[in-house]
Amino acid sequence: MNRQELTAYLTDTYSVEGELLFAQYPSFLVFRHSGNKKWFAVIMDIPRKNLGLPGEGEISVVNLKCDTRLIGSFRTEPGIFPGWHMNKDHWLSVVLDGAAEDERIKFLVDMSYELTK
Repeated sequence: MNRQELTAYLTDTYSVEGELLFAQYPSFLVFRHSGNKKWFAVIMDIPRKNLGLPGEGEISVVNLKCDTRLIGSFRTEPGIFPGWHMNKDHWLSVVLDGAAEDERIKFLVDMSYELTK
């Protein structure tokens, strides 16, 4: 799943639009509940080195809240890392380059949505 596919999934599934909340970071899209305004997904382009990945340039990721009882096991899966720039006990970063399976990303998005409502 890439950035555009995930954005479409979030918009279609949860009837929310990504918000550009940070003028200095125009690639950061925040998806939050319409009622309580809590974030459940943040799509960002960040330097690969921020996740310890080799190579130059940026990579698209999504930060998602995760059940603390499950977070350790998810981090062992391809394309899933401790949440970048978030509380690593509660958040994951998932790369949007095909390393993580689409169904796994959707599962994690759904979990994040439920945990933040």
